[in-house]
Amino acid sequence: QVQLVESGGGLVQAGGSLRLSCAASGRTVSNYAMGWFRQVPGKEREFVAAISRSGMDTYYRDSVKGRFILSRDNAKNAVYLQMNVLNAEDTAVYHCAAKIVGGSLRAVYQRNSEYNYWGQGTQVTVSS
Repeated sequence: QVQLVESGGGLVQAGGSLRLSCAASGRTVSNYAMGWFRQVPGKEREFVAAISRSGMDTYYRDSVKGRFILSRDNAKNAVYLQMNVLNAEDTAVYHCAAKIVGGSLRAVYQRNSEYNYWGQGTQVTVSS
């Protein structure tokens, strides 16, 4: 089992940047494909970005393409989401998630149901 703890959220003005971190403990994160999701009250949790076990492959929701960059450092057991040119629609609680992957080093996953472990989340608020 792996435990995930997010950090780096906060209040930022529109156009600004934040870097979210997800620290994993319990198991080495290199065994997991990772993802970020976000949720606002009254809405379903939505996919933001995903990265493969190897880090060679990433995938983003359309609205964050070109603005967000997802990376991982397996040696540090961590995943990072660099968020640039933030806007009010990015305001949400951001959750890190891990999916056990037995074989593929390059698969990425977009569905909530595919992930096995979740962090508690970190609040991102973008003021317009």
